[in-house]
Amino acid sequence: MIHTDDRQFPAALAAVLAIPFDYNDGEGVDFEPFPAFLSAEETTDWFRAWTGNAEISGDDFRVFGQDGSGGYAAFWLIRPSCPLVDQPVVFLGSEGETGVVARDLGAFLWLLAGGFGPWEAATSDEPDWTPSPNRQLVAVAERFAADRQQSAAAVIEQATREFPDFDDTIMELCR
Repeated sequence: MIHTDDRQFPAALAAVLAIPFDYNDGEGVDFEPFPAFLSAEETTDWFRAWTGNAEISGDDFRVFGQDGSGGYAAFWLIRPSCPLVDQPVVFLGSEGETGVVARDLGAFLWLLAGGFGPWEAATSDEPDWTPSPNRQLVAVAERFAADRQQSAAAVIEQATREFPDFDDTIMELCR
């Protein structure tokens, strides 16, 4: 895949990340957006540390946020010749959790609007946690992806179905 090193947030991502996420003592969304994508160097340093593999780069990722334990949310640049907004959003957790949480940026907006962050979507088996939709995030999703409206559960299910081998793909890179 040919990558550009454009590190500018798409307008929809900038708009949604400008809204505060409320952790609410563990009852809310555990997501801390970054003010900009991590640099190519920072992304490579992180991905090498995460995988234990000094021979790879982080070129396939555009990291834009983290959870409280340091797991990263990123675009995974897996679709050749597609713009960033059409790439899947993934989560790589600090404890080895992995997951494709949305098929693209439009789906990610609806995931957030439905009260999920990347960590919650990747670890959606937490029985005591209940999502809380956010009106401000719904407004951003309606503004940028009104024709793509769907539930957070549908976003997660579609992403998982389209990329069932994501965990295996990432684990093969680990040393």
